Amino acid sequence: MARVKRAVHARKKKRDYFKAAKGFVGGRKRLLRTVKNAVDRSRVYAYRDRKVRKRDFRRLWIIRLNAAVRANDMSYSQFIHGTKLAGIELDRKSLSNLAIEAPEAFAELCNQVKAKLAA
Repeated sequence: MARVKRAVHARKKKRDYFKAAKGFVGGRKRLLRTVKNAVDRSRVYAYRDRKVRKRDFRRLWIIRLNAAVRANDMSYSQFIHGTKLAGIELDRKSLSNLAIEAPEAFAELCNQVKAKLAA
């Protein structure tokens, strides 16, 4: 059997870890064991926070929508229910964008929703 020489692969793995630790401070960018811990933890945070970012943006859109809808004498929950009844298939992102960039058009949308809720 031939022996396995690992130098090239080991150095590549080590180099990749140190590359990923760019911008870290102190031993977190200099010492292999600490670098591994820091990089592994940072990757866990990155994975988790990609999900959290989506959650945060949805919260922001809902807050903006609630403010815009209350200016038109409705509550957020009434508005969302009314959009379903009226067959308006815009998501919260585009609705909040509409409320910010075209308040008149959003007010008209609110009037349509109110009419559907009244019916």
